[in-house]
Amino acid sequence: MMRISVRFFAGLREQLEQAELELSLPADATVAQVWEQAAKGAVSGPVLAARNMEYVDFSARLHDGDEVAFFPPVTGGGR
Repeated sequence: MMRISVRFFAGLREQLEQAELELSLPADATVAQVWEQAAKGAVSGPVLAARNMEYVDFSARLHDGDEVAFFPPVTGGGR
């Protein structure tokens, strides 16, 4: 088992009513597994992920002590 820190930003923080949590996951866990366990189906729509402050695909493998952050896509402002 490994420990992963999970952080939620922007609208995800409000939807999930939490800013961060710690998870214990199997040694071969992916970002997708973190999302499934952390969000528990409470969020729909596009979500981006970062592992240790770098964007990653949801298929990315994790290591003990990694931090995974989830946030909605950022849109630019119009004039």
